[in-house]
Amino acid sequence: MPMNVSDLSTCYTVRALLPEDAKRVLPLLCGNEIFYHYHPPEPTLASICEDMAALPPGKTLQDKHYVGFSQGDALIAVMDLILDYPSPGTAMIGFFMVDISCQGRGTGTQIIAQALEALAAQGMTKARLAIDEGNPQSRAFWLKNGFVLTGERISNDIAAYLPMERPLRHGANEPN
Repeated sequence: MPMNVSDLSTCYTVRALLPEDAKRVLPLLCGNEIFYHYHPPEPTLASICEDMAALPPGKTLQDKHYVGFSQGDALIAVMDLILDYPSPGTAMIGFFMVDISCQGRGTGTQIIAQALEALAAQGMTKARLAIDEGNPQSRAFWLKNGFVLTGERISNDIAAYLPMERPLRHGANEPN
């Protein structure tokens, strides 16, 4: 069953982002200097468009949802979500970023809680993501939101990615 991305939040307007939206996404990403310190290079319009189309092996654009969360006209968060990856029933959060002006107020936690609830209702049983090794902000955010490190370490050009997971149960998605 195809996902209706507007179900990912009850507080914000959610819609699929298209290449023409890259100019709205770029300032949001550029404001998050800590992330790009651990995950260079800094974003460009071209790299955002590439990310919107990037797919892991065996997946199609029907499985991918590169979405924006807006409050009025303001884009406040971006999420790249791939369903049933890397295994059936797993929702892979490939990327999630909240505008710097909305950080530290519970906005990201609220978005993630509602998105995970919607994913569970969609039949997903687990959420997975990977953080950049050494990034204290990412690690603290995802731990606070109920994700745990899997113990895996995937080397990259700079350091490594550290996968994290969280089980999803419809109606029971509050972090411990």
